[in-house]
Amino acid sequence: MADSERAEHTAGPGQEHHTVVLDITGMLRASQQSTVAAVLRRRPGVRHAEVNPVTQTATVTYDPRHTSVAQLRHWVEQCGYHCAGQSVPAHLCDPLMEPDTPQPPAPEPTEEPGPGAEPGMSMAAMAADMRNRFLVALLFSIPVLLWSPIAENVLGLHLPVPFGLRQDVWALLLSLPVIFYSCTVFFTGAVRALRARTLDMMVLVSVAVAAGWLYSLVVTLTGGGDVFYEAATVLAAFVLLGHWLEIRSRGGANDAIHALLDLAPPKALVIRDGRPVEVATSKVAAGDLLLVRPGAKIATDGTVLEGESDVDESMVTGESLPVPKAPGSTVVGATINANGTLRVRATKVGADTALAQIVRLVQEAQNSKAPGQRLADRAAFWLVLVALVGGMLTLAAWLLFTDRPLGTAVLFAITVVVITCPDALGLATPTAITVGTGLGAARGVLFKNAGALETAARIRTVVMDKTGTLTRGRPEVTAIVPATGYDENTLLRLTAAVERESGHPLAEAVVRHAEQRHITAPDARRFENLPGHGAIAEVDGHRVVVGNARLAEREGIDPAELDARRDELTATGHTVVTVGVDGHPAGLIGIADAVRETSAEAVTALHDLGIEVVMLTGDHRATAERIAGRLGIDTVIADVLPEDKAARIAELQQRGHRVAMVGDGINDAPALARADLGIAIGTGTDVAIETAELVLMRSDPLDVPTALRIGRGTVHKMRQNLGWAIGYNALALPIAAGVFEPLTGLVLRPEIAALAMSGSSIIVAVNALALKRLRLPGASGPAHGR
Repeated sequence: MADSERAEHTAGPGQEHHTVVLDITGMLRASQQSTVAAVLRRRPGVRHAEVNPVTQTATVTYDPRHTSVAQLRHWVEQCGYHCAGQSVPAHLCDPLMEPDTPQPPAPEPTEEPGPGAEPGMSMAAMAADMRNRFLVALLFSIPVLLWSPIAENVLGLHLPVPFGLRQDVWALLLSLPVIFYSCTVFFTGAVRALRARTLDMMVLVSVAVAAGWLYSLVVTLTGGGDVFYEAATVLAAFVLLGHWLEIRSRGGANDAIHALLDLAPPKALVIRDGRPVEVATSKVAAGDLLLVRPGAKIATDGTVLEGESDVDESMVTGESLPVPKAPGSTVVGATINANGTLRVRATKVGADTALAQIVRLVQEAQNSKAPGQRLADRAAFWLVLVALVGGMLTLAAWLLFTDRPLGTAVLFAITVVVITCPDALGLATPTAITVGTGLGAARGVLFKNAGALETAARIRTVVMDKTGTLTRGRPEVTAIVPATGYDENTLLRLTAAVERESGHPLAEAVVRHAEQRHITAPDARRFENLPGHGAIAEVDGHRVVVGNARLAEREGIDPAELDARRDELTATGHTVVTVGVDGHPAGLIGIADAVRETSAEAVTALHDLGIEVVMLTGDHRATAERIAGRLGIDTVIADVLPEDKAARIAELQQRGHRVAMVGDGINDAPALARADLGIAIGTGTDVAIETAELVLMRSDPLDVPTALRIGRGTVHKMRQNLGWAIGYNALALPIAAGVFEPLTGLVLRPEIAALAMSGSSIIVAVNALALKRLRLPGASGPAHGR
């Protein structure tokens, strides 16, 4: 077993629930999701089950004390579908260790999967199978149609029947391959649904095809008369054509997951007995030492032990520039080592890696149900019932209230059953959700569930934490002001020599800036740390003082010539460090929490969406307002204690605002939970990421409007699809029942109804795929990176 699993805990003591994403193949139609879901939800130990026919997966939350993954797989296979038992490739998964609690053994399967559900059948294989069945149906339905009364009455064709057979006998023989090969997918699907005590489209198609064909068979065997072999065979051909095209459309909806899965390298070089040995990535264990050569992918998450290099992390984090790595740096699996050779200690493998967790998060989001989809699912079930009852009522009405023959009544009844198939309704939102979450994943925007997509579409106020969200979250040197007799490099060289001996965040900023400018700091002697003031040391025989104005004054350093620049830096929110050498001023260094490059662009993009932007910070109001002014932020809420952030969110909500909160720290977690939509910066703490409903992997503020735009676009497509599906059925049903036939002569034959029904499903799928061309903030083209 290699299922992707994430444990979730309930509030009750000892009640541990697990969530697993199962890979299920063989769901040919969207409505078949209800069969699998209905069976799983009735099983002991299963708390929740959602099935996505687009991704061919099921997300199941279960109690490990009462059931196991093996049993879940068995129950899926009992429905007649194949369960591969893993939602990601083996090299992304650990062998699943079941809990230690006793579990009942999984029984052996009692049946082989039926047609359309062969073991391991992919979406492409199912499409090929549907194509073959359609071609057979098309090949035999054409001659059935040519020798039918329709061809004679409508087209004026009167072809002699071969071998001296009756016309209906000849049509019966030609229909046999269609019924007993092409249509078996309908019949087996209907049996699965009925065994699961549910109704779906397969039931409707089976009833329609079987009714027309069996009626015709009885007429043929009893001496001949009006038959509907052409209706049954052409109906089957059109439905199979719809199946084929729809499956191809559904396959394109999940390109994002396929792209993520393809990132993981199947092989890794593990150093064993001092020599590199190539092994499957799934065999790499935590603690193994990996050799990563230039140009190779890093197999798992780990820590660099030896070597220096630049690593391209764009495929996982979206960071466009290579990230320098040195001993002690962390690396992410599936990223690419650019130049140097690295030795990496594997720390997280299999399902614990960042890539596997991203894949699982996207899959669970795709399988989750939006509130609108839950309503649509219930409507689809009842629509099947309406179709069956409507077909019987249509048959009865034409027989009781008109003088038309039985054949006409049967024809209208079959048409009603066919055209009311709710497949478009079942596809309306899963396809849009799959495309929307995949589009977000490609941009490093991870929606945790479909509800987050819907909420994102309704947000009208975005509250953004300052430190770590709009700013980088760490102090950086932003200004160097040398005094007379010094230049920037000399000033920075002397200051870095002293600060290298200190562990203060401001000192680290100076040292980091010197390294970035390739300035080598000399050794410092007689270092003295003065908490709250600064530090003093001897550098190259000179007494160097680095600290605040109070320390400079105490040391008799009077930087009067720099007062104007000091006041300017202070006014713009900088922390100013005074540097003195041998009792004389050497210069000033301005340090600030630098604003991210895309923060202003993000605020502008939010304004373009009609969204109010609020900065929420614990900083002094003057500092906060200066940054807000630079970025164009509408409202500033400053001097807020961490424990008060959630209350400020609640105040905005009480004024009627639908609020999204963007944050990255532990102190942001309560506010993230309180907001209508919690958005966590990907580099933030685990608590913030766990609390939020939406995670920005790239830590880029511009991804906030990107996420909201994706949410709006997805919900727009969902509404379009639902409107089309509901409107189509509302309009088609009376036409199919022949309501307008007495007045206008308008008649819809079963085969035309099948074409319309299949066309409706294809329109829904293609409309959702159009979401891929959504224009996103900062994108150079539709739905592409910047």
